[in-house]
Amino acid sequence: MSIYLGVDAGGSKTHAVITDAQGRVLGKGVSGNGNHQLGKDRAERNIRQACEDALKEAGLTQEDIKIAYFGLAGADREPDYVILRPMIASLGFKRHYITCDTIIGMRAGTSQFNGAAIICGNGFNSAARNTKGDELQYGGFGFTFGDGFAGGSGLSTLAFRAVIRAWDERGPKTMLTDLVLEHMQGDSVEAIYEDVLYERRNVPSDLVKTLFTAASQGDQVAIDILEREGAEMGNAVTALIRRLNMTEEQFDVVYIGSVLNKGTSPHLTDAIERVVKSQAPNACCVHLQSDPVAGAILSALDMDGVKLDAETEAKLKSLTV
Repeated sequence: MSIYLGVDAGGSKTHAVITDAQGRVLGKGVSGNGNHQLGKDRAERNIRQACEDALKEAGLTQEDIKIAYFGLAGADREPDYVILRPMIASLGFKRHYITCDTIIGMRAGTSQFNGAAIICGNGFNSAARNTKGDELQYGGFGFTFGDGFAGGSGLSTLAFRAVIRAWDERGPKTMLTDLVLEHMQGDSVEAIYEDVLYERRNVPSDLVKTLFTAASQGDQVAIDILEREGAEMGNAVTALIRRLNMTEEQFDVVYIGSVLNKGTSPHLTDAIERVVKSQAPNACCVHLQSDPVAGAILSALDMDGVKLDAETEAKLKSLTV
């Protein structure tokens, strides 16, 4: 019987799952931060702990695992892989693969090996993988490195900025003013302006919620922000699609993260889809509904050439850790 390990190592939690090729879960493990950029030694300990706990629950050892597949937050560029390759090799799995966590999130949201993904939670990232297994990503390193203001924190900054511009008359009036004041519990725009200016408080990262509320009520300022940043997210992912020669292929673009999956107005995703359709007309944008660790297991099976039926794939996508 062939046994597989999938690992999703993020900035707050690391999930490990062991299954067989029929989708039966044999063991699970959970630990803390697995992003080496937030502390290499701690990340290594947590990844090891999650794997060992899953092995213990399954009654197995590293030698029993045919393929281990690791989706790692912080696996962004070659200098990261210089650190990660020996770290993961030291875990003792004879055949293992490493990729960024965006790719396993993509695989969890589609029935194909190839595809693309956009992450928009507190931050932003995008990645794509073609049928040959070639992968590219944009690391989401911020405006200085070519990104828009996508990501919850960036969109929150844009909401706050719109309120300031309406207040000092550099910009149009907006429903965001009342929504932001309520959210930040401020008595006036001047008061929150000074609080942030003099570093008594920060712009809250969940202020992005006010953009969706205002947009759903027809506020043009909020709609413009969401449409502009949605177009930039679409631009990021389609640039990857072009670079991987995927423009004529059929595949899914998977939405990952709370901003894309819990927004209360469609303006952001509509803008993404307009750009995607213009560049990759056969692509379909879909929402992630599974735990990303399912994508790690599915990728391990893909690497072994296992062809799953729809029932088994659905079973794996329904797993939780």
